[in-house]
Formats: sequence, C-alpha cells, structure tokens
Amino acid sequence: MHVGSLSLRDFRSYGDALISFDPGVSTLVGANGQGKTNVVEAVHYLATLSSHRVATDAPLVRSGAARATVAARLNDGDRSLSLDVTITPGAANKARVNRSPVRSAREILGLLRVVLFAPEDLAIVKGDPSERRRFLDTLLVQRRPRLAGVKADYDRVLKQRSALLKSASTMRRHGGRASVDLATLDVWDGHAARTGAELVAARWDLVRSLRSPLSYASRELAPSSAPVTASYVASVTTHGVDERRCVAAGADVAAWEQLLLEALGASRPAELERGQCLVGPHRDDVLLGLGELPARGYASQGESWSLALALRLSSYDLLFAESSTPPVLMLDDVFAELDSRRRRHLAERLRDADQVLVTAAVAADVPELLGGARFVVEAGSVRRDQ
Repeated sequence: MHVGSLSLRDFRSYGDALISFDPGVSTLVGANGQGKTNVVEAVHYLATLSSHRVATDAPLVRSGAARATVAARLNDGDRSLSLDVTITPGAANKARVNRSPVRSAREILGLLRVVLFAPEDLAIVKGDPSERRRFLDTLLVQRRPRLAGVKADYDRVLKQRSALLKSASTMRRHGGRASVDLATLDVWDGHAARTGAELVAARWDLVRSLRSPLSYASRELAPSSAPVTASYVASVTTHGVDERRCVAAGADVAAWEQLLLEALGASRPAELERGQCLVGPHRDDVLLGLGELPARGYASQGESWSLALALRLSSYDLLFAESSTPPVLMLDDVFAELDSRRRRHLAERLRDADQVLVTAAVAADVPELLGGARFVVEAGSVRRDQ
C-alpha cells in the first residue's frame, strides 16, 4: 500500500495543497523552513494521530485558521481507500474513511502504517526515558491499534491517581489529615495495575520482538561497532520486585498486574510523601546498549545516529514481517546527518521499499542510487520537478 495523494488544508504552512505520489522513492527538496517536514508530519499524523514534533495539536493548525484537514488516498494494487482527519485544537478530532464518518478518530489507526526517521530521533538514544517510551508506544499503536485505547485509559487513571496523591501530600505537609480515603486509593491502584499491566506486557513483547531485526539493522549500518542490545526496564524493580520475576512475567498481563499491585503497595508511603505516582509504565525505560555499555552517555555521535536509524529500520522490518503490506518509510532531512558510508548503506536498503518519502535541503545530499520522483518545496507549495 502506498500514499497515492495527500491533501492539506490549513495544516502548518499549507493553506491548500494537493500532492500526488508514485510508488517507490519520492524526494522533496527545498530550503529550510519551506514546508518539507510538514508533508511527512501530515502523513505521520494520519497513521498515528500524533505529531513527531509537538505534543499538542494547536501548532498543526495554520495561523488564523480554526481547524486543519489532512486527507490521503491510499492505493494497494487495484484497491484504494480514502482517509481524512479534521484537527480542531481543544476539541475531539473527527475522521472519515471513504468519506463516511467514524465514531472515534482512533478507528482509523492501523489503516495506514508508517515509519518516520527524523533528526529528533537522536533523543531516543541520548534523551530522557520519556523519549524511549514514546518510541515504543508509537510503534505499539501501529502494531496493535487497540492499544491506543489502553494507553488513553492508563493516562486517565494516572491523572486521577496523581490528583489524589497530590491532595493527600499537601494536607500532610500542612499538618492536616489526609483528605484521601485510602480505600479510594486502593480502587485506583487496581485500575492502574490493570491498565498498566496490559501496556507493560505489550511493550515487553515489542522489545523482545525488536531484538533480532535491531541486531541485523545495526550490523548492516555499522558492522564494526559493538553489538546492540535492548532490554525493558520496569519501574517495579525499584520498589521491591525482583528483576527475575519481571523476566518470568514476559508478556503475561495477569503476571504484570500482580507485580504492579505489589510495587504500588510498597511505594505508597513514598508516594503519599511526595504526592506523585512513582510506579507504572509512565516510569519505565528501555536500556539500549553497545556491547556491555549503555548507549546513552557512551555512544559517539556516529554510533548514536546509527543506533537511532537501526531502531527505525527494525521497526519497519517488524511491521512488514507481521503484515503482508509494508509500511510507508519516511526520512526527514536524514542524509545530511550521515557520512558517505552510512548514506550508501541506507540507500541500498531503501531501493526495494514499496514507498519511501525523503526530504532534503540540498538534492546532492540524496544518493543518486535512490532515483525516483523529485518535488520542489517552496513557500508552502509543492510541485513535481520536471
């Protein structure tokens, strides 16, 4: 399946644009600030209902407009499908499939699958744990769209439980009785353990499934580097749960629910003291390693780039292996950050992909080996380069 056309209305810098793509490689070339990244961001949003650049929807709507619309025609042989999403800051987004409204925008998840590699991905290797959790959850939703609802449920539970703990902590610091009934907190512990367990089990299974394609991709990009490792680090291990029990739990939801309940009980005094939720998937991490050393803090700039790119390529391989339809692969201004050897390896890897969207400030940054169609992006408009 590939994106045959993309329509943007009041999205970022685009007032009204229509772009037609072919299968294979399409390269968008333009100076910085002209709107190249906005195009791949729009495709990414259709697939994940989230931006890889900002946490909220408001910046996606063009200045002065009330809402933005992103629409695409997806082609798969002689079959086609239309998707569109209307983005309204401060309100629920609305989506349609083949021009028919769906009850929830989340119902379109899984219809279009993408893998996007951008300069911001360096933060997956070098940044805070939240960056690695975001990487996992974005991939999870494309692998199992139902988990978007699970993640939303957990976030709601976390917000409510955090409010209870904050209230209790404030009362204690001022010498008053805690206004929180501990029985009420017990109920929310149960909700947190149940929804959190499903999320943690899915993440654990995802990391396990990524190890083999990640090892292959990293060897391909940096054959002389130390072997890459990835392991899930659950926050329950900092609150009395032995790591061996986490390994034994694996992808077992019931086992993780029990571990989370135990850890929540053990952490309650500290949580009431600090007014924060200290245990759960929102506190977990992924430990990326090069040999026996953690990549964060020890990997060079080149090694970090290779590892970040290997994570994206392994995501592509995993999604492709689990479905008969390859994802759309997008690379946002990536070739300019790679040395000539890594450029060549990456270009060879991309040649056989079903659809690849590439952005570049300078056409010479993109290896000639890729070929394909070229588009010129300038002042919020896109035209095919003849």
